[in-house]
Amino acid sequence: CTMRIIHLTPTERQAIPMVSFRGLRFHDRAPVYQQIAESLKRQILLGAVQDGDPMPSRRELAAQTGVNPNTAQKAYRLMMEEGYVYTDGNSGSVVRLTTELREAIDEELTRGLAERFVAEAKANHMSYKKVIGLVSELWGDEG
Repeated sequence: CTMRIIHLTPTERQAIPMVSFRGLRFHDRAPVYQQIAESLKRQILLGAVQDGDPMPSRRELAAQTGVNPNTAQKAYRLMMEEGYVYTDGNSGSVVRLTTELREAIDEELTRGLAERFVAEAKANHMSYKKVIGLVSELWGDEG
């Protein structure tokens, strides 16, 4: 598994669309900085963000999301610790993806969605059999 590091001039960097967090709506189930990181993971999972895509600066991230710059910094720290954002000194930050990271993000988000669904179904006293029947029916012909 190899990682590519691309050094771009400021002009080249401006030519590549930057990852956007505009329109991100926050909820109170998780800290805001974690929600920012999860938003990037969803964009990765959906294919909207690719390896090497430039990230907004911390100040730009704070402005896009309307959060305190310290919260944006905390989000960056988390994304860097988890390995899918890389910062190279003065060159700015970019998305860094490997096959393993993509698979881990897919597993995390898919499992999280399923866990929330199962918890909600159980809280509503739905039986396993009923849930499976409904999911099969709603899933349609793709099964």
